[in-house]
Amino acid sequence: MKTAEDRIPGDPTRDQLVARFLRVDQAGELGAVRIYQGQRAVLGKGRHGPLLAHMAAQEQHHLDTFDRLIGERGVRPTVLAPLWHVAGFALGAGTALLGERAAMACTVAVEEAIDEHYADQAARLGDDEAELKATIERFRREELEHRDIGLANDAEKAPGYPVLSAAIKTGCRLAIWLSERI
Repeated sequence: MKTAEDRIPGDPTRDQLVARFLRVDQAGELGAVRIYQGQRAVLGKGRHGPLLAHMAAQEQHHLDTFDRLIGERGVRPTVLAPLWHVAGFALGAGTALLGERAAMACTVAVEEAIDEHYADQAARLGDDEAELKATIERFRREELEHRDIGLANDAEKAPGYPVLSAAIKTGCRLAIWLSERI
């Protein structure tokens, strides 16, 4: 099967679909880098410092990869990048100020939303985009590793976890929708 082979009138073309994927993935990884920078600014010297540094390094690699891909393919980044730059840091620092468990809850919520997002993208990419699909699937596994780190570090014990998690996931889904289009 090829990418967008089953499209109907009104659906994005193959090139439009791939451009959307690259645009939103680059934006999402920018947001993730900034979340970890915010968390590290608050918690970087604490016991979670090495874990946050590990996850931040993987997110930076993801961002560098999507920066390269959008350049190679001539895809314009989202115009919302400055907003995600500020919002990501604020989300990371804000949850870290609520405590280590809230920071881990933020990680779990973000990574669960990204897992759904990357799984959907991988399912929609065909054999003609095998390399991009493999990259997305590899990054998805790393995002799930981050989720598991958060769960192993008491994310679910954060005060108001269900509300905090739902709010962050909703924000992520909105950011994904907007970044694909704008």
